[in-house]
Amino acid sequence: MEEREGEVRWDGLCSRDAASRAAALDNIGQAVLRRSETIAPVAAVPLSRAADVPLVPPARDGLSEVLARLLMLSKRCPFPDVREKSEAILSRVQELGIRIPRPLGHGPSRFIPEKETIQVGNEDAMMHALFAESFATLGRLDNVTLVMVFHPQYLESFLKTQHYLLQMDGPLPLHYRHYIGIMAAARHQCSYLVNLHVNDFLHVGGDPKWLNGLENAPQKLQNLGELNKMLAHRPWLITKEHIEQLLKTEENSWSLAELIHAVVLLTHYHSLASFTFGCGISPEIDCEGGHTFRPPSVSNYCICDITNGYHGVDEIHASPTGSIPVSICLIKSTESVCEVEALMEKMKQLQECRDEEEASQEEMATRFEREKRESMFVCSSEDEESAPTRDVSRHFEDTSYGYKDFSRHGMHVPTFRVQDYSWEDHGYSLVNRLYPDVGQLLDEKFHIAYNLTYNTMAMHKDVDTSMLRRAIWNYIHCMFGIRYDDYDYGEINQLLDRSFKVYIKTVVCTPEKTTKRMYDSFWRQFEHSEKVHVNLLLVEARMQAELLYALRAITRYMT
Repeated sequence: MEEREGEVRWDGLCSRDAASRAAALDNIGQAVLRRSETIAPVAAVPLSRAADVPLVPPARDGLSEVLARLLMLSKRCPFPDVREKSEAILSRVQELGIRIPRPLGHGPSRFIPEKETIQVGNEDAMMHALFAESFATLGRLDNVTLVMVFHPQYLESFLKTQHYLLQMDGPLPLHYRHYIGIMAAARHQCSYLVNLHVNDFLHVGGDPKWLNGLENAPQKLQNLGELNKMLAHRPWLITKEHIEQLLKTEENSWSLAELIHAVVLLTHYHSLASFTFGCGISPEIDCEGGHTFRPPSVSNYCICDITNGYHGVDEIHASPTGSIPVSICLIKSTESVCEVEALMEKMKQLQECRDEEEASQEEMATRFEREKRESMFVCSSEDEESAPTRDVSRHFEDTSYGYKDFSRHGMHVPTFRVQDYSWEDHGYSLVNRLYPDVGQLLDEKFHIAYNLTYNTMAMHKDVDTSMLRRAIWNYIHCMFGIRYDDYDYGEINQLLDRSFKVYIKTVVCTPEKTTKRMYDSFWRQFEHSEKVHVNLLLVEARMQAELLYALRAITRYMT
């Protein structure tokens, strides 16, 4: 519970016991109504005059934040009793003449139509169990969970790992964990994750002064800033000297176990920022940008459309009526179907070539270098520098430091050969030794993402997608200079077209520049669940790439 919310206690809502939730809801309702009555107009105002009611002052005893949280609970709590009672409390407040908030946006993702996502209250038993577990541990059912639940097996592993990193016994104190999450998310200007962890940081007793900027945090955390920026943008530059600097700074030094915990948290939140931008995750209902106290607009579209960028321009370049001509739709649909068929045909041909002949090691190495070099020149026409927002950039230093390709400005980085240092043979055991059980949790999550398949491609069933999944994973690692000796990198150009490569590189390297147009332009005939699946591969491949560089540096320091 946050102290600034005073007598309103939310803890009991996370209970799996209905009686405990009912008691908590009664207390919340009484506290909210007491506050509301102190600022309500002289008499109850008829709903017909709701537009004349003055806006509740946002800073007045924290009431606006409380009402926003009730709105979130009324829409996103997996327990029906909490949803219904929260809505009833809001209605009672409105009857007192106080304007209540309404949601902005259209569901958990700006890229995926709300009707195509899982609606809270309509989930099956397995999904409900996941939702209840998430709500019980986090106190919320966030939009990331509502999009990841397209793939319940992965979501279960993700939530288990995240819970362990943030809440279970470990080397770092709880407030440090959330602050490191803020530092990591801020590197990609991910205000969505920053906002969530600012709230969690305060909830576990973090010092609000630290939120004024990294320079206000302890020197020990400030020292982590250099590793944070290199991991996020140029992990191949990390050396054992960087590790030594953190471990040998006298009173502000990190222990090896603490550093492993911090590295896993940093890589977790860098990659989660990629997922957040890659899937167009909307602000949480109770966070900034997720709700408004303004009345709906009477024009053709409401203010939430404007706020969330739905001006009708990106999606519709067509007739004055705003509709897309049928002929264009038919052409695009035919092109998309052909795209799927062509991809499946290429997969079939590549499999036949594999069976007929195998390239030499020299040729395989040449193809890797060619793909690595070409990946440097994959960039979007929409790629433009965007300055970090002030509220987010204060959580890290050196705002100009960003992703740079390997060989720009004459810089050459040696290839990282997985045969010399791999997650399975080296990284896994190092993490497990210094932070017990986490290596196992990460390993399970990597394997689920990599092996996840429903044997479908768009409208086709019984398809072996392993070749395509491997191409995506290895292309991401190739962008980080990581090479698998047994993989033919010539397959990547056959399976991943330019628009897909642009999307992958943007989401992995500069996720804050991802646009809906990029998301829409690749795999146009595929289901949204399949595009979310792609994002799971991007998340885990990126996290593993960052971990490999950091763990290799730690291993070199230790030997």
